[in-house]
Amino acid sequence: MNFSNSKFDDFTDLLLQWGDKLWPALLLLIVGLWLTKKARNLLISLLHKKSLDEAAANFIGQIVHSVLLVILFISVLSKIGVDTTSLIAALGAAGLAVALALKGSMENLAAGILLVSQRPFKKGDVIEGAGITGSVEKITILTTQFKTPDNKLIIVPNASLVNGNVTNYSTHPTRRLDLVVGVSYDDDIRLVKQVLQDILAAEPRGLKEPESLVAVSELADSSVNFTVRLWVNASDYWPTKFDLTEKIKLTFDEKGISIPFPQRDVHLYQHGQKSAD
Repeated sequence: MNFSNSKFDDFTDLLLQWGDKLWPALLLLIVGLWLTKKARNLLISLLHKKSLDEAAANFIGQIVHSVLLVILFISVLSKIGVDTTSLIAALGAAGLAVALALKGSMENLAAGILLVSQRPFKKGDVIEGAGITGSVEKITILTTQFKTPDNKLIIVPNASLVNGNVTNYSTHPTRRLDLVVGVSYDDDIRLVKQVLQDILAAEPRGLKEPESLVAVSELADSSVNFTVRLWVNASDYWPTKFDLTEKIKLTFDEKGISIPFPQRDVHLYQHGQKSAD
């Protein structure tokens, strides 16, 4: 009976001893999780007030939140009584091993930092990169999310954007619209040029400066090609291009101007047979 009481007392003492360590650690964990989340939201809010792009602000917030969680985890273990010195060394070794194993992910992380620091694009910009064209939805630690014109979500690794060419269509407020129009060699190119100039002059979305251009650019195999250039606001680019293409075809039909298709002339020669000996 005395043996049982001794065991029970030892268990009670052990429970009380661990209880004295567990409840502060648990309290620290709960409060720490709340504080790290608040700190992340506060940081993002401050970055927004500093006119930083939303995608970049969220990216920095994610990095800071992850670092704070690691610090909180180590602090909680220290409260329990775990030797954090050896733990930090072990985490460092494990981090190195993970970094080597996840080389691609670390490359994407570094690329994400470059995207946020250099800011070649921001949320809402329409860009072309990594073989896709779409508007930037979100920049995360490892990837960038795009929405395509047909409303598809595409997730691209950050390294693919950093290591390749990126075309940002939203950087400048205006864009130059280029069209190549081919007409037959039998058509009067002076008439064609005047018709194209009249079409551009009647386009309300065209800008006065820089001036529009209509010029003969090539004497091709099957057509005389005209280069047609018009400056428009970036938001009007595609509607103007579609409307001009249709208007040029309809006007050419009215004026009797032909748009030739590729063709090739074949000449046949008949050689006389040699007389037999």
